[in-house]
Amino acid sequence: MSFAPALRRAAVVATVVAAAIALSACSGSSQAAPAASNSAGTALQTTTDGKLTIATGDPDYEPWFINNDPANGKGFEGAVANAVAAKLGYTGKDILWTRTGFEAAIAPGPKDWDLNIQQFSITDERKKAVDFSSPYYTTTQAVVATKGTPAASAKTVADLSKAKVGVASGTTNYTVAKKELGTGNLAVYNSVDDVVLALKSGQIDAMITDLPGAFYVTAAQLKNGVVVGQFADANGGDEFAFVLPKNSPNTAAVTKAVDALRADGTLAALEKKWLSDAVNVPVLK
Repeated sequence: MSFAPALRRAAVVATVVAAAIALSACSGSSQAAPAASNSAGTALQTTTDGKLTIATGDPDYEPWFINNDPANGKGFEGAVANAVAAKLGYTGKDILWTRTGFEAAIAPGPKDWDLNIQQFSITDERKKAVDFSSPYYTTTQAVVATKGTPAASAKTVADLSKAKVGVASGTTNYTVAKKELGTGNLAVYNSVDDVVLALKSGQIDAMITDLPGAFYVTAAQLKNGVVVGQFADANGGDEFAFVLPKNSPNTAAVTKAVDALRADGTLAALEKKWLSDAVNVPVLK
């Protein structure tokens, strides 16, 4: 008895099965959401296929986000997040926004998001629990005064030469204040809270703190407070970065995207637009 017909039938069946499997695979991949790629062309491993899930605080505040709506792409961090997503191959409609607490985001354990952005400073302690991208912003030091006072109308560093300015000891605030203004008119306090109290009571004309802190002081602590301006020198400032889950496969790609935006001037342009022009906080010359 010849086995040739049986062998031929087996070969045909195998070919048909292989073709069916290939067709099924092609059909399945065409229905799945496409995975975005970073600038190196490597598909990211995201929480939701074809989407980039970005978390931020609830609520979020200006000038980091506008109208408590991270999806509108406005505000400094909203704009930075969209720019990074674009570098990674995601359009605005491919971003899924979610909300988290600040402390929960940097705590150990699994996450249900790919990136988190809400003014996270890079620290060695936090690196034990989460990953950080390279920094997208380094804080500058800013001058806060009460509206209507001479200090509030300062346009240059020289305009502050006769003002009594408060700073907290042992801080970058003090280092920058000493460099820019000298020590003749500085009033040094134990903490930033003490400086705020001194400004409220009229013991000092103005105070120096980092720009994010200045926004908080004028929004929540000092009635009729105004951020007069910021110093150009960012040396020693806190570095803000995206937080990612610990050992995320996407950390290198996100870092590369942030670095590219820094190199091409995008981050500097967004910083000027949202942290200087939009909030009227000029750089003091």
